[in-house]
Amino acid sequence: MTKGYRIYIFIDTLLNQDQIPDLWPIMVELVKVTSSDIIALQALSRQTFFETFAAENTPANMQSFLNKAFQEEGLLEEINNPHSVFYFAKAGDNIIGYLKINTGPAQTELQEEDGLEVERIYVLKEFQGQKAGKLMLDKALQIGRERNAAYIWLGVWEKNIKAISFYSKNGFIAFSSHIFRFGDEDQTDIMMKLEL
Repeated sequence: MTKGYRIYIFIDTLLNQDQIPDLWPIMVELVKVTSSDIIALQALSRQTFFETFAAENTPANMQSFLNKAFQEEGLLEEINNPHSVFYFAKAGDNIIGYLKINTGPAQTELQEEDGLEVERIYVLKEFQGQKAGKLMLDKALQIGRERNAAYIWLGVWEKNIKAISFYSKNGFIAFSSHIFRFGDEDQTDIMMKLEL
């Protein structure tokens, strides 16, 4: 771990509920991620992705994606890309989630100069419902407005009903879809947009 941060690695398998520190209600702050945070970011990325999608996917496809998408070298490239920025959501010394924003050529699809992509917003399962996701989305909106972006967009898996509902409640509207290759199967992502 870097900078003394503590992450719960696969917390539901390592700890009982009564062993989790009493952080409710929690105060959350956003801290920009740097290359020195790579180990913490990698662990958090893998854990939150697993918690979010493992129940709906095969173990083989999950393992394949986790190994490929969250390699240290690839994440370092993402952190150091001048058109991308990561933020940790922290509650005290605990990293409980993260945000990744892309602009310009770093955007995964549209790549329009007046757009901003929210590529990832993830919160550890044990800390969901504490408004950390909303805080991160608000940060993305703030950055979009500061950059005079015309809109913010994102892609969300069609089976991730919780995320679709979250974005819809915050003003995002579906405008297209695309195929996302996940292991040995094609999955459909809904593309959503919010005009600023």
